[in-house]
Formats: sequence, structure tokens, C-alpha cells
Amino acid sequence: MYQVDLHGKVALVTGGSRGLGRAMALGLAQAGADVVIASRKLPDCEEVAREAEALGVQAMPISCHTGDTASIDALIEAIWARFGRLDILVNNAGINPATASLTDLTDSLFQKVLDVNLKGPWYLASRAAPRMRDNGGGSIINVVSVGGIKPSPHQGAYAASKAALSALTRVMAAEWAGWGIRVNDLAPGSHRSTMFDNACAALPGFEAGAKAQNFQQRIAAPEEIVGAVVYLASDMSSFATGMTLISDGGYVAH
Repeated sequence: MYQVDLHGKVALVTGGSRGLGRAMALGLAQAGADVVIASRKLPDCEEVAREAEALGVQAMPISCHTGDTASIDALIEAIWARFGRLDILVNNAGINPATASLTDLTDSLFQKVLDVNLKGPWYLASRAAPRMRDNGGGSIINVVSVGGIKPSPHQGAYAASKAALSALTRVMAAEWAGWGIRVNDLAPGSHRSTMFDNACAALPGFEAGAKAQNFQQRIAAPEEIVGAVVYLASDMSSFATGMTLISDGGYVAH
């Protein structure tokens, strides 16, 4: 019988200092994994690391800009210097600054979204995967969005980046299956987060619409994503790869 026991595993959560990332990092720590919390703001990472250590695991806070390949290289080297391994990679960092129509999007803003939401996860996973292989494999979880499955107006750059990341997940799963690495998508719907709150502020009626468009008629708490990420990270999902796990209150099916 498989159990959710991540003791002896090392997990990296990008964008792990707040919102869904923070909930994921602490959920993995509660399951026993040592955690690396990465985001651009080191003090916020340090705060989450202290919370994780209080659960009895090791935690490493580190500043990383996932839109910058040199920063990602430094992150990988720091993880191997500290732990010598990485078993679980959660590509959670993402941005959505472009709440504008397609005709109003600038080239630079579109590229910025792609750099963080698509290029960053590809680069981090592709550089970490060979090392994960050498340690016996692992699990990579790419956090996409229901916005990439069922896009909304004024979310073009974000939706495109997440849909592309989902496609990339299938390629990763196919290429790295022989390395003992499983790669899956996790597609959250409307959960409380800084990104969600920013969208609500920028788009009148966004929150009411988000509630109305899912079966449960509500916005989820960040902690409601934990069960999904722990499942994908653990041996409970040992035969799951190349798939999308949706946690959206029924938005896609609505």
C-alpha cells in the first residue's frame, strides 16, 4: 500500500513565498520533505522557511528570478551544494501583469510573461532533470491554469503561456519517462492569491464572475491545493505522468 510519506525527499517550489506556492511548500514539508523555497524576495522566502522548519524538516530559502537563466543556474547549484539531490520540482512561479486586450498588449509585456511562465519552467526542468535521473528519478509538477484550458478575454498572454507549458509537460513526460521522472500539470482554478487579487482589482466583476463560473460558486483557499500537489509528488501517483490534474471547483466543466 502506497503512503504519502516524503521523508528523505528534497522538494523545490518556485514562487514559494506566498499564495499557492507557500501552501504547496508547507504541505510538502508537512508530508516530510525538505523544502527549497525560491522567489525573488528573499525575506518572504525566509519567513516560509521558518514555518517549514517548525514542522521538523530542513528548509532553504533562496532568491531566484525564474525569468533569468543565470539565476536558475545559481539556484540549481545551491540546491546540490546543500542537499546533493532534488526529488520534487514544482514549477509554480508565474506572472499575469497583462490584463489587456490582445490589441493593447505590447511586445515587451508579452515576452515578459513568456519568459517567466514558459521559458523559466522549461529551463529549470531541463537543467534539473539529468541530475534527478542520476539520483534515481523524481516528480516534476508544472503549475499551469484553467485559464490555459478555458481562456478568458484580456488574459491572452497568460493563457497562451500556460497552454504552451501544458504542451511542454507532455514532451517532458515522454522524453524523461525512461529516467524515472514523472511530469504532470496541476491546473488550479480560482484560489485566493496575490495574482487573483490583482486581477480582481484590474477587472471589475472578475471575482463575481469567477464564483459564478464554477459549480461550487466560491473562491478556494490556497491550502485547498495541497492535496493535489502532494499526490503528484508522492508514490501515490506512481503511474501518473503526462496528465493534467484540475482543481477548479468545476470551472472547466461548467
